[in-house]
Amino acid sequence: MSLSQDAAEAIALKCLAWLAGQDELLPVFLGTTGAAAQDLRTGAQDLEFLGSVLDFLLMNDAWVMAFCSAEGLAMTAPMAARAALPGGSQMHWT
Repeated sequence: MSLSQDAAEAIALKCLAWLAGQDELLPVFLGTTGAAAQDLRTGAQDLEFLGSVLDFLLMNDAWVMAFCSAEGLAMTAPMAARAALPGGSQMHWT
């Protein structure tokens, strides 16, 4: 699944909104990224920050499944969105 940057940004924004509503998970995200709650609003306009939101989500399959189920997205959507945002291309070391 290949996405345009606009489609990827839309998925990342949905992910950020979903994450903001997760009382137990949001503090983990903030602690992991070093972001503060007030950074979420400005981060929503920064493609690199949105990429970090997807990076965080992709660390745990259960989070991916919960997000995709809540948003009615294919389970591959977050990975495809991450690949379409800055810094999302995968490195191949072989």
